[in-house]
Amino acid sequence: MPTVPVGTIESGAVHNDPMKPPKRLKSLIEEGLIDSVVRQLTSGKEAMVYVVRCGGETRCAKVYKEAIRRSFRQAVDYSENRKVKNTRQARAMAKGTRFGRQEQEAAWQSAEVDALYRLASAGVRVPRPHNFHDGVLLMELVADAEGNAAPRLNDVLFTPEQALEHHAALLVEVMRMLRAGVVHGDLSEFNILLGADGPVIIDLPQAVDAAGNNHAARMLLRDVGNLRDFFGRFAPELLHTEYGNEIWDLYQRGLLHSEVVLTGRFERKAGPVDLGSVMNEIDDARAEEAARRLRLQPTQ
Repeated sequence: MPTVPVGTIESGAVHNDPMKPPKRLKSLIEEGLIDSVVRQLTSGKEAMVYVVRCGGETRCAKVYKEAIRRSFRQAVDYSENRKVKNTRQARAMAKGTRFGRQEQEAAWQSAEVDALYRLASAGVRVPRPHNFHDGVLLMELVADAEGNAAPRLNDVLFTPEQALEHHAALLVEVMRMLRAGVVHGDLSEFNILLGADGPVIIDLPQAVDAAGNNHAARMLLRDVGNLRDFFGRFAPELLHTEYGNEIWDLYQRGLLHSEVVLTGRFERKAGPVDLGSVMNEIDDARAEEAARRLRLQPTQ
């Protein structure tokens, strides 16, 4: 049985009639980076995405908005160990001045660009980046088998067999990311596209350094847990697996290689409970549920 799209999906065939270019994309047209804007693809709190024409290719342009709503604790968790240009920038970002917020936003955007180039080079299934100019990320348009803009996973129904197949494929991508030193940090059915050749991971501004961020393990477990919970709706046997703990354990022991075969089982070692980590997990679960409810609200 083929996958069945449900609900309203912000996709569709690419049309040839260009639209009037938004202000933020005019500079890219003037620079010759894009030829025309075909249509708007998606709109969210973080950015607006447009389908654009570049010579003989159709690509997408992610136009970042001026500010992204996120809690202070989450921002600190994600930005831990990220490099800044100089001490003035670091002080301004710490104080939350207007300049500091601008620099923090620029760093947030650059993190996604850097992660995309890094992961694409490592063979991870992410949209291929082409350019980053004036707060606009120009990248590959992920399409389905019919050439339409690919839907997000949350807009698709799966058979149990398809759920198991896509879940396994995404675990491979998570491991490739981790071997490249990156944890997505917000992976879920809302930021994975179902392309013609399988799932493609998107939205990486919150990506963290696996070795340099103290919250990387918790974020990795949450990412893999989100995959388990989503695909577990279609293949309930996944709900009893422990792939996140297994993957992170292999990574810590230097055993996470391209030929590793996962079992989905993990034996926890007895020891003292880290109350702080437990409370962080609870806070993250609440924040994730609040974000999920917000994403499900109809767009005005």
